[in-house]
Order: sequence, then structure tokens, then C-alpha cells
Amino acid sequence: MTLQRILLPLSGAVVAIVVLAYAFGSGTVSGSSTSGLNRARVLEVLEEGTTDLGAGPQTYQVFQIEVLDGAYAGSRFTMDYGRRQVVSEGDGVRAGQEVLVSVALSPTGRVEAYFADFVRITPILGLALVFVVLILVVSRGKGLRALIGMLLSLAVIGGFILPAILSGADPVLVSVSGCFVLMAATFYLIHGWTIKAHTAALATLAALMLTAALAGLSVGVARLSGLGSEEALFLTQFADAGLNVRGLLLASILIGALGVLDDLTINQISAVFELRQANPDLAMRSLYRRAMVIGQDHIAATVNTLVMAYVGASLPLLLLFTLFEEPFFSALNRAVIAEEVVRTLVGEIGLIAAVPIATALAAAVQRHRGRFPGWLGPEMLPMERE
Repeated sequence: MTLQRILLPLSGAVVAIVVLAYAFGSGTVSGSSTSGLNRARVLEVLEEGTTDLGAGPQTYQVFQIEVLDGAYAGSRFTMDYGRRQVVSEGDGVRAGQEVLVSVALSPTGRVEAYFADFVRITPILGLALVFVVLILVVSRGKGLRALIGMLLSLAVIGGFILPAILSGADPVLVSVSGCFVLMAATFYLIHGWTIKAHTAALATLAALMLTAALAGLSVGVARLSGLGSEEALFLTQFADAGLNVRGLLLASILIGALGVLDDLTINQISAVFELRQANPDLAMRSLYRRAMVIGQDHIAATVNTLVMAYVGASLPLLLLFTLFEEPFFSALNRAVIAEEVVRTLVGEIGLIAAVPIATALAAAVQRHRGRFPGWLGPEMLPMERE
């Protein structure tokens, strides 16, 4: 048994790292030639100086690179960084570093290379490795199942939700169905075929449907078109099929809310199950009331977390409005801000509603747990009773 507990996390780490390495490696680096970009290695920095592109003095560099893939693999070019783009202080290249370059004909007819970006795969994989090791060391078998669930979620989003929306399907219907599938799969992977997992799936589905109804009502009343961001405008221009952009906004609200909803529901259901296990004589009303005390703490913490997450994602935009000193209500009325505010408030209301829904459902399940047929599985996994 001890050997199995050691080998399971180790094998899970190997599988997860291989999958993550393949996913990252087949994206920006290996697939860079399909987007007109090639990997290159910096051979030598030839010159460093200072220039001004209108945002203040900044350092530029001239260096030699060797292209590593594509039609020009093995070719060497001299290029610069900082003469054509604004760079951050201390942001430069060094010998041996890999960068992404675009190789093309110049107006003079010569083949030249232009700096496009830095290659960031190595630090990303390193961070992913730390994440995988930590979750397996701390959570062990349950952490392995959580990793599998995360990869499954990414597969559902990338293999079903995104292609279906791009093909012209209703974004809301696709997102709700896709989210429910990945949510249920994640619950059953982590908690097994148990009463606890069934309860969590039903509670999260109810909260998700409530959030979807509220999102549709809010977007309609606020007269949001979904075109408040540059990305949405680009999609309307380049997508092959006509996109329902307002539906896309609703879908993004639901997917963003799901990550918080499933966390809250499973926490509340676990609290109810543990309270009942600690005191089997608790009545349903008392069980609900005690679990809601825990739920209120979850709500208080999660509401602030969700707000900070949205503020962090929109920080440059908020700073821009602050810089130009636009009146508060004028800035709030802009579509790009209004969309984020509606997204945040709908998500907050959804997660607040999820707590009493999950608590009441779990308390009812505990009250009638002796009446469930055996094919629904045990109350929870044996390891969760330890």
C-alpha cells in the first residue's frame, strides 16, 4: 500500500508534465512557423545605445542571430531590438537566449529578420513543473485526479467549446453543456461515484442555470452588445461563420463563474457532510444553519477574491481612465467597463446564491440518505472519512 501511494503521485507527475510539455511545446515554439514566426538564438550583442521613440529615452540593442527552424534554418542575420518598439527598463537580449523572429523581404529586396518576441516556454514549463509537484505532494491521489480533471477541462474547452462557437453554434448553449460535462467529470474524478459527487453536480448545475438566467437578463437590460473589447471586434472580422457576439459575452460570464461555483458548492457540501458525520443527531434545520456559518465565511472571502481577479485583469484599462480623469459615471457607462462590471456582479450574485443552494441540497441529502438506492454509490470515498 505504501509503495502504491508513492508510485501513484510519481506516475501522475510524469504524465502531467509530458502532457503540459507537449501542449506548450506544440503551441508557440514548434508551431511558430505556421504563424510566420521562427525561433532564433542570439549569438552576439554587437551594439547598445539609447534612443527615444516618444515615450522617453530607452535602451536599444543590435545583435546577431541564427535562425533555428523554418525555411531559413541555419541562416544568420543582424537585427535590432528597441529601435522600433517601446521596451521596458532592463528588458533586453543576451547571448544564448532564444527569441522569435519574422524573416521577410525588405523594401530593398533583401531578406531580413525582425524581432517579434521572446521565447518563454522554459520558464512556463518550470512553473508548471513546480505546480504539478506541489499539488501531488500535498494532495497525493486526490491531487492527481485534480490534475486529470484540469487537463480534461482544457480539452473540453479547446476541443468542443471553442470550435463549436467558431462554427456558429449558440455560445450560451455550448458553454452551459460543455461546462456541465467538464464540471461533472471533474467532480466524479476527484470524489468518485458517490452521493457527495452527485450532490455537488446537481447544486452546481442549479447555480449555473441561475447565473445563466441572470446574465442573460443583465446583458439585455444593460444593452450590452459584446463588442466592448478589441478581441470581439477582431473576431467579427476574421471568424469564418457569423458569431453571436452577445452570446459570446454571456458564455464568457458563465465559464468565468463556473470556476468559483464548483469550488463553493463542493466546500459547502463537504462542510455539511462532515458536520453530520461529527454529530449524527443534528436536525436538518440545525445542520443547514451551522453549515451556512461556514458558507458566509466562504462568500466573504470569495467575493473579494473575484473582484480582485477582475480588477487585476483590467488594471491597465483602469489606470488609463484614471490618467485622463474621466468622470466616474462616464467611465462606468462605457461598454468596455460596463461589460466587466456586469461580468463581476453576475458572477458575485451567482456564487452567493450557490452557497444556500448547495447547503440546502446537502442537508436534505443527509436527512434522507438512508433512502437512496445502492447504485448511487457510497456517501463519500473511504479516504475522505480518514
